[in-house]
Amino acid sequence: MKIGLYFGSYNPIHIGHLIIGSHVANHTDIQQVWMVVSPQNPLKPSSVLLNEYHRLHLVKLAVGDDPQLKASDVEFKLPRPSYTIDTLTYLIEKYPQHQFSIIMGSDSFQNIRRWKNFDLLLKNYSFIIYKRPGFEITDSYAARIEILDAPLLEISATAIRKAIKEGKSVRYLLSDTVREEIEKTGYYK
Repeated sequence: MKIGLYFGSYNPIHIGHLIIGSHVANHTDIQQVWMVVSPQNPLKPSSVLLNEYHRLHLVKLAVGDDPQLKASDVEFKLPRPSYTIDTLTYLIEKYPQHQFSIIMGSDSFQNIRRWKNFDLLLKNYSFIIYKRPGFEITDSYAARIEILDAPLLEISATAIRKAIKEGKSVRYLLSDTVREEIEKTGYYK
């Protein structure tokens, strides 16, 4: 099976994430998108992160019974911080029957040189890159990339957390199941 790995903090998962995942599953040869919850991104501060199991639970609620999307906790079992190359090495050993591609925005691809063993990632894996405004891909590093014009919404998890803390509505930014769970549990208050 062709699996697209869509890494993220998902703090919290919002409809923008779901739209990208669904678009990749419907408009590429990827058969299933794994929404990989990163417990600790080495390029982001972890102080503002909701507990990873709570974030995973929200991702599971968000994807529900959609057969094209799957919540993944694979990085929970690996050393921290999480590095994509280490995760892929683990996945190749555990699931040799699958082919893995990396899904990311053009903003992240512009920072690929900062990633651990980025040269091995570029050499050994294919990338599905969705365009982000202001982040053109000027150098593909001879990588196998597919560039998508996916529908983009300028939604920020940071802005969502701020709105929740201020008691503002986030109704149309989150799936109903995720919003209801956040309201019930008091996450991000």
